[in-house]
Amino acid sequence: MLELCKVTPSLFISNARSACSTELLQQEAVTQCINVSRQQPFPSTTVAKMQVSVFDDPHEDLYTHFGSCADAIEAEAQRGGKTLVYCKNGRSRSATICAAYLLKYQQLTLEGKVKEARHVIEPNPGFMLQLQKYEEELRQRRGQT
Repeated sequence: MLELCKVTPSLFISNARSACSTELLQQEAVTQCINVSRQQPFPSTTVAKMQVSVFDDPHEDLYTHFGSCADAIEAEAQRGGKTLVYCKNGRSRSATICAAYLLKYQQLTLEGKVKEARHVIEPNPGFMLQLQKYEEELRQRRGQT
């Protein structure tokens, strides 16, 4: 089934097949796509494109991309745009990036909104550890313990 799952009013998550549906992108007025994969295609529409070249492997370093991806999603939202984050299946890599955004800009904890939006999400164990580290880092930056 092709669908874009709404995480926030300006953030969507999906698999690669749905992300390449021009009709879905136009329907949801998506203005930016973040492709969290090495092999999945970009949509052919004229949206802003960003690629995070990682495999869905617990040893991949997604952590170093959390800040730049979260900032890109937030900047697009501030401009009135909408971002779609996707990977092959829309379960691990894209969910991890969405969770990092929510941690940084919505001050939400790990298990919240992404799972509500897309029930099949399941970041791999390595990505979960990276998110926990990021959550702790953000908490320390905000002066919380």
